[in-house]
Amino acid sequence: QVQLVESGGGLVQAGGSLRLSCAASGTRFSPNAMGWYRQAPGKQRELVAAITSTGTTNYADSVKGRFTISRDNAKDTVYLQMNSLKPEDTAVYYCNADFPWRAYWGQGTQVTVSS
Repeated sequence: QVQLVESGGGLVQAGGSLRLSCAASGTRFSPNAMGWYRQAPGKQRELVAAITSTGTTNYADSVKGRFTISRDNAKDTVYLQMNSLKPEDTAVYYCNADFPWRAYWGQGTQVTVSS
């Protein structure tokens, strides 16, 4: 059974930084794309950033220049470095891993940015 274990959320002041991690386990196969989504109260879940197994990245316009996604293929782990955080970045952040047979989601980690 594939599991995605997230860590690194928390409370930070505006302008601060956080680093999220998500490790995939439970299979000998590696995911194709891995990414981070977020969902704020009353809003739909949205893509924040994604990265393929070859390192191609994609970012939401709202986080370009502030967030950086990276990946350690040997560990099947994806990271999200979040800098210059804003109150509007407050949300539950979910890790996503796209395997050949289906995609999986992490349990979510809360990120709260105070003004």
